Amino acid sequence: MRRPNPNKQKITSRYFSWVVWNRDGTYYADGRGNAPKLGRFSLGACTLAEALINLEQLDRLKAVETGKADHSILEPTARMLNLADGRKLYERHIGRPIVTGGTRPSTRKRYRPVLDKFLAFAKSIGLEYWSQVNTSILQQYAGHLEKLKKSYNTQYLELTTLKQINKWMIAEGHLAETCRIQLKLPRDKESTTYCWRVEEFQALVEQCRSTPTLGWLGEVCVTLGFTGMRISELVQLRISDLDFNKRVITLVDESRRSMQREGRAGRTLKNKRGRSFPMNEQLIPVLESVPRHRDGFVFHGPLGGRLKPDTVRNILVKQVLGPLKSRFPTATGEGGFEHGRLHSFRHFFCSRCANSGVAERVVMDWLGHADAQMVRRYYHLDQHESRRQMDRVSIPGVDTDSKTVGVDSVVDQETDSPQSPGKT
Repeated sequence: MRRPNPNKQKITSRYFSWVVWNRDGTYYADGRGNAPKLGRFSLGACTLAEALINLEQLDRLKAVETGKADHSILEPTARMLNLADGRKLYERHIGRPIVTGGTRPSTRKRYRPVLDKFLAFAKSIGLEYWSQVNTSILQQYAGHLEKLKKSYNTQYLELTTLKQINKWMIAEGHLAETCRIQLKLPRDKESTTYCWRVEEFQALVEQCRSTPTLGWLGEVCVTLGFTGMRISELVQLRISDLDFNKRVITLVDESRRSMQREGRAGRTLKNKRGRSFPMNEQLIPVLESVPRHRDGFVFHGPLGGRLKPDTVRNILVKQVLGPLKSRFPTATGEGGFEHGRLHSFRHFFCSRCANSGVAERVVMDWLGHADAQMVRRYYHLDQHESRRQMDRVSIPGVDTDSKTVGVDSVVDQETDSPQSPGKT
């Protein structure tokens, strides 16, 4: 029986399937398994990456010769698509109108620094074309990001973006299928965002309300803590979103609507999916007492203008967390009170839901998540509640006040009374 050659691998290109192997330092391709049979060819390359590029060109050439495609495919677009031009093509793609599938300006803004960093790295190691960006290159780039002490989530975002660009270029014919990047990136399922404890949340609110210039921030903190809204959602909250008769808050995504007739920009939610959730009874007096403005928004900044997330974050850190951090000290090298941020209120809300027995499915609807896994990241049991739940766990027959454990005594008694096999 003939054993298969472990050095050979089957490659499925755009038009044909090929068997590729290395012999004496040179790569070859065998296309005899196709119909019609194509023969065997030298790829004239000593590295697999270069061999795959040449195989792509051979695949197109044979497609023209056999009548499967016309001569236009012989243009070496994949090989000649340099990094800068490929970036322009992709940015033009994601910048198309939203109605045709384009992304939001905030998403495009997030991609820019990702591409800036990667293209600088690619240039430093001598890469010129997108066809050279493969799994090995992404692994090298991950090591580069790690040396720069980038967080796991940052690495995941950047590598996932590059894989997404690679996938799009293949779908559009800018790259061959053989250039597809095969790299699994496990998502971090644990959240590192600090979750406020009840006493810390109370102290935050009290600090704001006892400071004359921070009353507005106190109302913001209370609303975030009782709704789990993102700060981007809270700053866009309007009076018309509040139904005090039904005790419901409704958030509608308006990214696909034209708001020109109303003279205002449309609201954009993170997942482009609107939702409604009930007002907490303790929150209603806060929302009713907030001063009304002609612009229709619920919350405003310290000077009465439109509230901005950066303004809230900066004032929270400097004027609230700073003065309180000595009251809630953080161990060296650990995450603690002083590291909490606006998203911590979302975690706090989920922790209160978990401790109050609210079902995950319900919290998913309130927060606007489609995946239960995301909600589980927010479910925290505070230390007091965790201890209370642990104390509910008991093991019958165990006397922890004595040196002799009850269960062991039972075993000893059985041992002292031997019985004949098969008798009861």
